[in-house]
Amino acid sequence: MPDPFAASADSVTSPAEDAAAIIPHDTNPVITTPKALFVGTGGHIVTRGVSGAADVTFRNVPSGSVLPFRPGFVRATGTTAADILALY
Repeated sequence: MPDPFAASADSVTSPAEDAAAIIPHDTNPVITTPKALFVGTGGHIVTRGVSGAADVTFRNVPSGSVLPFRPGFVRATGTTAADILALY
């Protein structure tokens, strides 16, 4: 299928071109920093930004939300949201 945007530069604000499941873990970092997170099943997300020094909790994130946040970690403890995808 032709892609009329193939020659366009990719940036953090460009639409995602790929996605991968995020499995929350208390010590393992996110392997590749995504542009954003998609939350399939809503809840809380405990995370640390890619350049952050402390964890933060996004509370009551609705199902089907795109969270424009670039995480370095998504923690298992305290995260109640599920079906989280990293958007690249």
